[in-house]
Amino acid sequence: METGEGMEETPLPLALTRFQLSEEYGFLLPDPLTELPAPYGPWMEIAHNLPQLIASRRLRSQVHQMPQLSTRHLRGREELHLAHLVLSFITMGYIWQEGEEGTVKVLPRNLAIPFWEVSQALGLPPILSHADFVLANWRRKDPNGSLEIENLDTIISLPGGESLRGFILVTLLVEKAAVPGIKAIVRAARAILPLDEETLHQALQELAEAIGDMSEALKRMHDYVDPAMFYAVIRIFLSGWKDNPAMPQGLVYEGVSEEPMAYSGGSAAQSTVLHAFDEFLGIRHSGESTAFLHRMRDYMPPPHRAFVEEIRRAPSLKQHVLSSGDPRLCAAFNRCVSALADFRSYHITIVTKYITVAAAKAKAGRAESGDGAGPSAGKPPSALETKGTGGSPIFVFLKSVRDTTREGMISA
Repeated sequence: METGEGMEETPLPLALTRFQLSEEYGFLLPDPLTELPAPYGPWMEIAHNLPQLIASRRLRSQVHQMPQLSTRHLRGREELHLAHLVLSFITMGYIWQEGEEGTVKVLPRNLAIPFWEVSQALGLPPILSHADFVLANWRRKDPNGSLEIENLDTIISLPGGESLRGFILVTLLVEKAAVPGIKAIVRAARAILPLDEETLHQALQELAEAIGDMSEALKRMHDYVDPAMFYAVIRIFLSGWKDNPAMPQGLVYEGVSEEPMAYSGGSAAQSTVLHAFDEFLGIRHSGESTAFLHRMRDYMPPPHRAFVEEIRRAPSLKQHVLSSGDPRLCAAFNRCVSALADFRSYHITIVTKYITVAAAKAKAGRAESGDGAGPSAGKPPSALETKGTGGSPIFVFLKSVRDTTREGMISA
């Protein structure tokens, strides 16, 4: 088993190819593979039937019958990413098949060992993360068609039907909208030291515009994702076994370690985009928020993490804007910070609708019907009513991060 690709060396700072970033797709995996080589048929068969297997409570028995497969036939980054995607989705289904009251303490070795090996090869944790759920989980229906939601589908799915598909693909479109902003950062970083004010001003305008486009993309969540379905069905499958009362001991990966391990669930905080924008604009969050965000970087592909680190080490944009005394640069910088704060405010609006309001409605529905019947035909999870799937106290965190973003503006 090999990744097949080293990090290219280049004399240019922040050259995208050094960090496995694409000019067209940014942090998204360009045109991911949709099938693994023949020896991995047993994994693919289970993965393609996950919603039905989970709904009929047959996934765990299917996993127990799964052969122990070697990972040595996997070649190249694309095959490894698809294997990680497949094994992470099977793992989430296996853990949460019976809801938060029917969790298991051990992941069986025929799933745990290959998942661990693929994770080690990619430098990713052995759990579903944003890198799997969104970045590597998309395909075009028409290979020659555009990257529009009507022409997109997921590769692997979980319970949640069209709402899950919408949740993944709208998030993908937010990532795609960020691409011009990522490229603008690269150009701006090269313009800071010679203080090429014209290039810097243009790049900052493009960054502000890209962040605005991300907010527009995020608004499409309302069109494609049903709040009740998200809260009662989808959300539990994104939950991890760190800071989760439903799995206080963590999870034993059989054949890997006898001690349980704890990993956070999938979270928007694992998207590299906002980390890169924060570092570039010199946004400083509170100690607790910073600690959580830095922990979420461990869930990013290592080259993406390295990109953020490179931006952090680069000369300070904010200092250069301040010392330039150029009011146009100050105004362009502030437009970027304002757009980022607005994006975070809108994210709070989305979370309020899909978690707080949905939780209240789910509780009211349970009280009314008395039988817990709902879209999941089960009990909506309660362990995460006030927490994000990554394990953070969700509103305290989101509001803190939004407010500290606003504080990053340059005073007139």
